[in-house]
Amino acid sequence: MSQPPRHHRPYGFRNNYSVDRHSTREALAWLPKFLMQKWVRPDFPVRTPDLTPFDGGAQAALSWIGHSTFLVQWGGKRLLTDPVFGRRASPVGFAGPERLTRAAMKVSELPPVDFALISHNHYDHLDDGTVRRLAKRFPQITFVVPLGLKAWFAQRGITRVVELDWWDSAEVCGLRVHAVPAQHFSGRSTSDRNRTLWCGFIVEDPQGKKLYFAGDTGYSQDFPDIGARFAPVDLALLPIGAYAPRWFMKSMHVNPDEAVQIHQDLQSRQSVAMHWGTFRLTEEPLDEPPQRLREVLRERGIDEQRFWVLAHGETRVL
Repeated sequence: MSQPPRHHRPYGFRNNYSVDRHSTREALAWLPKFLMQKWVRPDFPVRTPDLTPFDGGAQAALSWIGHSTFLVQWGGKRLLTDPVFGRRASPVGFAGPERLTRAAMKVSELPPVDFALISHNHYDHLDDGTVRRLAKRFPQITFVVPLGLKAWFAQRGITRVVELDWWDSAEVCGLRVHAVPAQHFSGRSTSDRNRTLWCGFIVEDPQGKKLYFAGDTGYSQDFPDIGARFAPVDLALLPIGAYAPRWFMKSMHVNPDEAVQIHQDLQSRQSVAMHWGTFRLTEEPLDEPPQRLREVLRERGIDEQRFWVLAHGETRVL
């Protein structure tokens, strides 16, 4: 009888390399300081996305809706990454992290979407209201999720779901989607920690062009592992924010230095920053991540144009 993969546990999942807990006790020790911290709310401009390139043609394009949500055209298909259009990243509407920069568009303003990638079940990456609105507006949309999350969608009457383990792949709307490891954790309550998997994704078009979506992750040997299988990638969507303090966040969220290392591990031809400037989740100023990213790129001698920092709502064509 074959042994289960090493990231499988009897009642859930674990990371490949890290044993750090990012525990509730640590969170309770940090949270009062975080809540008492004085901070300045930046006024980030929000552009109206240019939907002209999203015509279902062969050209690749993307618009940053905010946080980890992109509208992407890849291989002639339109997809969303971790679609969150709601006002709060929270199980309730009256408390929890509030959206400080509005979503660049509404679900009702989206062009037809073929599929959505869901990296894990944290509230700033999986929003109940958004998922329901997408399924209602686009009945043929397919959701691609890590192991264990299919049941969550089924409870909402959504059955067009592809569930993948790390290193598994499936054909979705004519593209090959691979689930790849990330270093993170899952849970939507105090009782379901790590019961469902977390992941990143590689989306490969018929010509072999590869899009990488990191989801939410700390840095680990997982990235050289992914690079060994898939490098070079043509476009990488990489988190750069929610990293301070490092003693608490390092195992679960990369900082700009580590994001650049992932860019190099994957031999990314073009990277784009995400996971900053939308929700206040950690201690660093909201406008610090892109500033630090530019410093790291200069320090490593990498052209800033190889790692874009988009305005909310900005559209780029590749």
